[in-house]
Amino acid sequence: MKYAHLRCYTVNKGQMDPWLSMFEEIRPVMEAAGITVESTWINEERTQFIWIRSYGATAESIAEYEARFYGSDWWQANVERVRGFIAHRDVQVITTT
Repeated sequence: MKYAHLRCYTVNKGQMDPWLSMFEEIRPVMEAAGITVESTWINEERTQFIWIRSYGATAESIAEYEARFYGSDWWQANVERVRGFIAHRDVQVITTT
């Protein structure tokens, strides 16, 4: 079994293209922390960014990998910039079947 997050972010109006550019900065930082970005989508209206990021084989692994990511120098230096793009977010824990 593999644990993941299904993440749906409502991106502030007119900010999708800058968000997508910044997300490419975030991706290698997550991967260095052991988090895999499985896939990304945007809705037709270009208001939502929907993605799956996966972790290890236990629910406890989520906290471990996230601690690495959120403790990274990049995140600490950019957290406010990242959050400035997001109007709302919904995060669900999902598992493989």
